[in-house]
Amino acid sequence: MTKVKRKIIKIDEEKCNGCGFCIPSCPEGALQIVDTPKGPKVRLVKENFCDGLGACLGECPQGALSVVEAEVEEYDEEGVIAHQLPQHHSHKMPKRVTICPSAKVMSWQAQLPKTKSRKSVGSELRQWPVQLHLVPPVAPYFKNADLVLVADCVPFAYADFHQDFLKGKAIAIGCPKLDDVDAYIEKITQIIKTANPKSIEVIHMEVPCCYGLVHIAKESLRKSGENIPFESVIIGIKGEVMATEV
Repeated sequence: MTKVKRKIIKIDEEKCNGCGFCIPSCPEGALQIVDTPKGPKVRLVKENFCDGLGACLGECPQGALSVVEAEVEEYDEEGVIAHQLPQHHSHKMPKRVTICPSAKVMSWQAQLPKTKSRKSVGSELRQWPVQLHLVPPVAPYFKNADLVLVADCVPFAYADFHQDFLKGKAIAIGCPKLDDVDAYIEKITQIIKTANPKSIEVIHMEVPCCYGLVHIAKESLRKSGENIPFESVIIGIKGEVMATEV
């Protein structure tokens, strides 16, 4: 497989004690515990199973995980799905892990409401801009607000997004797979320090790469040194709320 320069998880074996807390937090199932002469340690199953987003970082109590840039194999999304299938069928898949819908093209019929009446609903957006790269950390709408960080695809999938998630809140949107993760962490850290939001809610899609937005938010909180109520919501590709995690 072709090698490219990209981000990947690095494990410090001197710090790792083999606790395995990081394993359920890896949506791709890229981590496993192996026996070594120094005792159990966490290792990458394959480097091309790791997407480098770092969803596992905040779960390591030893600080043994970090994200580095290196010449490694390209991320193999189809390989990740094939790796996850046996776990999925034996019901051993971690609760956050789903067979990644982004790897295949799908379509389905919309579920029409039982009533034919149509009621116009107003927008709950009360700010501009909304894209995380564009919003200024000192924007007045962030001050003491309930801040919602949203993956780009969520408002398209979840029909009642404005009423259920946006109403009365400040928003910033982005894509953890396509955008600059480090820049996002820096921006959100600045927002937290400057605006002192009352709460942070992350809303992301069920696809594994999208969970990176949770890591971005948690790392921003850690760097800010603030203790702010935090919650994440997972949205399915067919528009349902799949889980809420505090």
